[in-house]
Amino acid sequence: MNTILYIIQKEFRQIFRNKGMLPIIFILPLLQLLILSNAATFEIKNIKFSYIDNDKTSLSRVLIEKFDASTYFHVMTDFPSIKAANVAMSKGEVDVILEIPRNFERDLSNQKDTDLSITINAIDGAAAGVQSVYINQIVQSFNKKVKVSLLPPSDAINIPKDIVTIPSFWYNNTLNYKTFMVPGILVLLVTMITLFLSGMNIVREKEIGTLEQMNVTPIKKYQFIIGKLFPFWIIGFVLLTIGLIIAKVVFNTPMIGSLGLIYFYTAIYLLVILGMGLFISNFTDTQQQAMFIAWFFIVIFILMSGLFTPIESMPYWAQILTEFNPIKYFVEIMRMVMLKGSSFIDILPLLIKTIIYAVIMNGLAVWSYKKTN
Repeated sequence: MNTILYIIQKEFRQIFRNKGMLPIIFILPLLQLLILSNAATFEIKNIKFSYIDNDKTSLSRVLIEKFDASTYFHVMTDFPSIKAANVAMSKGEVDVILEIPRNFERDLSNQKDTDLSITINAIDGAAAGVQSVYINQIVQSFNKKVKVSLLPPSDAINIPKDIVTIPSFWYNNTLNYKTFMVPGILVLLVTMITLFLSGMNIVREKEIGTLEQMNVTPIKKYQFIIGKLFPFWIIGFVLLTIGLIIAKVVFNTPMIGSLGLIYFYTAIYLLVILGMGLFISNFTDTQQQAMFIAWFFIVIFILMSGLFTPIESMPYWAQILTEFNPIKYFVEIMRMVMLKGSSFIDILPLLIKTIIYAVIMNGLAVWSYKKTN
């Protein structure tokens, strides 16, 4: 036990002696949490809106004013022709083009069908889909009011009232996207820092030649591994703690569930990540190699974790692969516990998978580590 404590003491001294490493460990992740939580959003605002009013009547102006009044659209300008509007869209000056046909008001007054032409820049398919929903909502609202205003008073009385829905939003009643993103980004930062540091730490010993010296000492393999990885296990908790404080103070993220449950799961999750870092370091000779390999896996894990895109929207084969993604489990549990107040029983299936993952990963890491006495 004393041997492990001496190694841990040596590692902490080595970490805090490196003045360039401290900002990377503690300051940069927190800046990333603050920046990414504000930048990572699927909300579409300030849509550059333009129009071609071929009718120039009071109704066409009312329709345009509805778009202007919306918080999602920024009405840029009107164009004299569709050709000029298309040129502006090709240059990226506008996102949406609305073309109002001639006789728009007359056809509506005569209760005839009329069509609106909507052109959307769909390079970003997801954003285009959201913009289409916004546009349809505004047009439908306009259509209902026009029908009522153009009908004779006797007919207007007999119009059936619309069904009114009153939604109840659970777990995120303000529909704040930061509430959804902050727990996941916190998981991402804890994972990245602990994986990179644990992977590069042992490789650094190889580069400076001290690993061979330690390998010929009476230090046992398990003592060396525990002593090397334990400091980063603690650092992971420190990052989680500071991140939770920022999430509450800065973003007012709900924390309905048990913080003790979050820390308990994190303790097991960090074993997975540290084992992965050790496994990578066993097959690399330089810190650069360890960084590249760790980054290769972390990018795949992030994209398939459900952090930015729902797992249910992925192809079936990709959904199967996500079962081997530890970040997916941590993201789900953080959101379940923090936002829904889930209990130990609720997270138990994911916890069991994480424990199995930790045993396999650390078993492979210890098996692949070669030490000669």
